[in-house]
Amino acid sequence: MADRKLSDVRIRFVESVNKAVISTLLDDLLERRVLNDEEVEEVKESCSKKSDQARCLIDGVRKKGAKASEIFIERLCVRDVHLATELGFSAPSGSAAETQQAPSQEWIQPCPREFIQRIQKEEAKEIYSIRDKATRTRLALIICNVEFERLRRRDGADVDVKGMKKLLEGLGYKVETHCNLNAQAMAETLKQFAARNEHQTSDSTFLVLMSHGVRAGLCGTNSQDESTDILPIDTIYSTFNNQNCQALLGKPKVIIIQACRGENRGQVWVSDSAELPGGGSSLAPRPPEGLEDDASRRIHVESDFICLHATTPNTLSWRSPETGSVFITRLIKQLRTNAYRLPLEEIFRQVQFSFQDFPDQMPTKERTTMIKKFYLFPGH
Repeated sequence: MADRKLSDVRIRFVESVNKAVISTLLDDLLERRVLNDEEVEEVKESCSKKSDQARCLIDGVRKKGAKASEIFIERLCVRDVHLATELGFSAPSGSAAETQQAPSQEWIQPCPREFIQRIQKEEAKEIYSIRDKATRTRLALIICNVEFERLRRRDGADVDVKGMKKLLEGLGYKVETHCNLNAQAMAETLKQFAARNEHQTSDSTFLVLMSHGVRAGLCGTNSQDESTDILPIDTIYSTFNNQNCQALLGKPKVIIIQACRGENRGQVWVSDSAELPGGGSSLAPRPPEGLEDDASRRIHVESDFICLHATTPNTLSWRSPETGSVFITRLIKQLRTNAYRLPLEEIFRQVQFSFQDFPDQMPTKERTTMIKKFYLFPGH
């Protein structure tokens, strides 16, 4: 029975569905007379949180019985085919969901314009704005160390570079790639990238760093132990914070780090950190000498970062010499299939969730200061 199916997936639906899909489902169910005006308003007005709206919606439908639940499932297959598939739903034979155009076969699932417009309307104050595709100048940086003087070669890392470059280019970023750098060269590359003028007309940036690692940071090519030729993680943040990189002030800065953080078995960490490039003086105009104004304000030194590490502190991350890192592989998959409908932080949670079947590591978010939702809106 369809109502029983809804009961079985209730928790996953509440956790995964977004506001835009809830709104379209409400419209559909009102049109199909599954819900009346009062019931639709109850979901919209009496429940402020997305999770409460989702819970109220699915509970209200399943209590109406099998026929109402069948219509709900059929409309969900139309409005969010990926979520429906994850929940184990398929549209009834001959339904609108089955006969509509097949899902896009593009490598990255594109975002429907209707969805973007709905999100921008309903969550305007809760999301980071994106610039027009025709005029923005998004940049991303990949640093990957493969060859080392004293440490073993990172076989399979080339697969990670190729995959991340294809992903970021597909998301609209011009990708700059550097390989086999010592710690000083990595720090200088970060500094030069932060100073790029393109960040002024960008809306975000990605920093991807892949190397051997220790608890204190990332290994340069001359590293031989935990204290020689190490790039501290703090260097990444200080280079891109609001004091040193104002071109990305108020814009998402995503840091992804593929590296071990120790020698224990246990978890993988990916860090998405928002960083601000730039050098330059304060954005606020200087007041006349001897005077102050009442409009001055203080800002956080560090904000708008999101950080997901491939593994937790003191633990190993794992890489296949043939297929690349487990973490990078699963991160790419989640971004390819879910960036069109989920904000970045929720995608990172999906990455973590995917490691339930891999107990040797667990990605972890750290030092996240992103105060809004960051939708990538692929294709736009």
